[in-house]
Amino acid sequence: MIMTVTFNPSLDYIVSVDDFRLGLVNRTSKELLLPGGKGLNVSMVLKNLGTDSTAVGFMAGFTGKVIKGLMAEKGVDTDFIEVSEGISRINVKIRSNEESEINGMGPAISKENIDTLYEKLDTLKSGDYLVLAGSIPAVMPETMYMDIMKFLDGRGVRIVVDATRDLLKDVLPYHPFLVKPNNHELGEIFGVELKTKDDVVPYAKKMQEMGAVNVLVSMAGEGALLVSENGDVISSMPPKGKVKNSVGAGDSMVAGFLQGYINGGDYEKAFYMGLCTGSASAFSDYLATKDEVKGLLDQLGKGDIL
Repeated sequence: MIMTVTFNPSLDYIVSVDDFRLGLVNRTSKELLLPGGKGLNVSMVLKNLGTDSTAVGFMAGFTGKVIKGLMAEKGVDTDFIEVSEGISRINVKIRSNEESEINGMGPAISKENIDTLYEKLDTLKSGDYLVLAGSIPAVMPETMYMDIMKFLDGRGVRIVVDATRDLLKDVLPYHPFLVKPNNHELGEIFGVELKTKDDVVPYAKKMQEMGAVNVLVSMAGEGALLVSENGDVISSMPPKGKVKNSVGAGDSMVAGFLQGYINGGDYEKAFYMGLCTGSASAFSDYLATKDEVKGLLDQLGKGDIL
């Protein structure tokens, strides 16, 4: 079983405006209405690649119902916790000469809602996967990721954490199966600037020394690098393509890595699946499809992986 957790799912209203100008009436040339949130993205990409998961999170109001409906249309199982106060947030993303975003707040999550989340987490057993991705809403404890890992410690659940700064650093003593910072986020944790793969390797290994089992570092145009639990360092430049959309690329990398690892437990296979799935999302208007990933794997001479 794979469970993904998104604490603050969103309804993303993505609009293209040819020449956006502040203070004037702007008309859209293209519109998309999509479910948003890092854990939801992981679940949707896994589904595109042929693997089922359950997306868990908090939902509220009419927007929450729309998010749930959109996930159902995509064939993704959800087990949302209904919150009584507020509405699930709407995030407005403007694509024009520059990209701009206005992100909503989200609902008021209560202690009872959090208790319900723990009841769902309590169903996880040895060999299952849990993905914790994204930020923590201000109404929840800042220690939420660490608290969840402490709660599940010793059960054999493989936990993936895609977060930044202290959220990520604080979970390392609980040995997450996979962490996926980008090179800038990794550098922030250690107070250094990391530009090249040679720069990244010693700090990825430091994260292992601090408790992470596997460290996958995305580096945009420089590709990615994995330091596996076996001590192997695997790296590659990305496949060639035109970047259209950076939203969801990191989540797609996580989904691809899981898909690759689950089908055989091979870290090199998982790495290239992650790299090409993340790239496929970056090269498309939305999230990677299986055919898009296969095309990029073929480009790198790794077509036998999928």
